[in-house]
Amino acid sequence: MPQSNPVHYADAGPAVRAVYDDIKATRGVDDINNFWKHIANHPPTLKRTWESVKQAMAPGALDLLVKEMVFVAVSASN
Repeated sequence: MPQSNPVHYADAGPAVRAVYDDIKATRGVDDINNFWKHIANHPPTLKRTWESVKQAMAPGALDLLVKEMVFVAVSASN
């Protein structure tokens, strides 16, 4: 199976950096986890995936903790 290399912030182009900056600001984190660094090899997929996750994690019927628990459970099962 082919493997990808992570795209680190210092090596990222402007489109990837913009998404990374939005992830860090929205989630209140200092670094991007490896999930995002690997899909950043295809910037349109990174942007589309982040926009979907950002919308799903926005305030709604479920609180953020429940959404995070579902996210982790689904990720672990795949």
